[in-house]
This record gives sequence, structure tokens and C-alpha cells, in this order.
Amino acid sequence: MSAITLYDRETLGFTDRVTNALAVLQRAATEHPGRVVQATSLGAEDMVITDLIARHKVPIAIGTLQTGMLHAETTALVLALEARYGLAVEVFEPVNESVVTFIRRNGVRAMYDSIEQRKGCCAIRKLEPLSRMLKNRGAWVTGMRREQSNDRGTVAFSELDDTGRTKFNPLADWSWADVWHYIATNDVPYNPLHDRFFPSIGCAPCTRATAVGEDFRSGRWWWEAEGAKECGLHVHGADTQVSMIGSHA
Repeated sequence: MSAITLYDRETLGFTDRVTNALAVLQRAATEHPGRVVQATSLGAEDMVITDLIARHKVPIAIGTLQTGMLHAETTALVLALEARYGLAVEVFEPVNESVVTFIRRNGVRAMYDSIEQRKGCCAIRKLEPLSRMLKNRGAWVTGMRREQSNDRGTVAFSELDDTGRTKFNPLADWSWADVWHYIATNDVPYNPLHDRFFPSIGCAPCTRATAVGEDFRSGRWWWEAEGAKECGLHVHGADTQVSMIGSHA
């Protein structure tokens, strides 16, 4: 059964939320001309944002992180996105020497050994490449939604990150049903892992399918306590963590 069949549902106020999301994107482009990027994880929410950017010709760059540990289905979406929308996707990879050193010291399954090592892996594969994506940019766009987890329950449409850049979250007030109604209505390409009960998709070793009744991010780092389930991209202090771990890589 497809994710569209399972989740697509038009809810009250959907059109207004689409209009507002577009307004947030246009505001980002206006306030930071030529200096704003969508940091897409290629999940359902981010594909909606990319479609809005492309459909309405909003001058926002598209960037993604190729961690070296992504599912093949996720990686394939980059070419599908470029073909569909005629947009070039900026791809940022981790520094190979840092990855090799980390694996040599800790092993390929280090993420399961401790939160510290898992976050160390995230810092090398995600946070450091993100810092390069955001270099010389004044703002970035994410697919964060309040419904995704308790920790994200107060996400604003725009906020300052730790470096003073503005982070725009145009889908902050969207529901999961909204996301899939937009995808269905506009024939937006999406990761087929969503059809296999992966609502939140990260690196392959750190992502599993979810069961009925589990929350959106329960399939991410499922062996850890709820409060630890962030890689650092969207928590305060992330840039400090990048510099500290990167300097020892």
C-alpha cells in the first residue's frame, strides 16, 4: 500500500497553509537574495518544499548531504529531482579522511555503541558538510514540522540558528496528512521507503520502519532514549559540536 493511500487527506485550512508556506519561502528569498539554500534530506516534507520552490520559481538553491550511508532509494532521488524540476542540486559529502579515521578508531558500527560515538559519526557525516553548505549564506530552509516530535513542538516559521543565520521552516504548522495531500495533488516524486512505513529517513544503519502507533521519529536511532534523537542539525550548540569533533577527526 502506498503512503499516499495511507496518509493523503485534505484537512481544514490546507489551502491557507500552502499559501503561507509559499509566503515564507518568498520572504526567505527576498530577505536573503542569492544567499539562501534549502537543506533537503529528500524526505516527504523536503520534496514538498522543493516542489513549491520549483513550481513558483522562488530563487532558493537546493542542497543535500550525501553522508555515504544513505539508502539507495534516497540517493536516487537526487537525479529524479533534477530531471523533474530542471534544478541543480548541490551535494555535500563528508571529508573522506575524517570518515576513514573515525571508522579505524571506532569501527563501522560505532553508532550503536554509545550516544557519544553516534553523534561523532553524525558530526563527521552531516554537521561538517552542512557547515560547508551554509558557508557564505545568510539563511536556510528546512522541512521541520511541529507534529514530528515533542522536541519540535514549538518550531517557528523562522528563527535564528546558533550562528545568527535565519532558519525558515515553511511547513511548521503542517500535518502529515497535509504533506501527503500536497504530494498526491501535485504528483511530487518521493522516496519509496515512505511506502514501507519509513516516515523519517536518515542514514541506513540509523533508520528503521515504524509500527502502528509509534511517533514520526521513532524509527530514527531507535535504540536511544527519546531525548537524544537528534543528529545536531537542528539543536542549539550544533556549530560548537562541529568544531570540537571536527578538530579531532
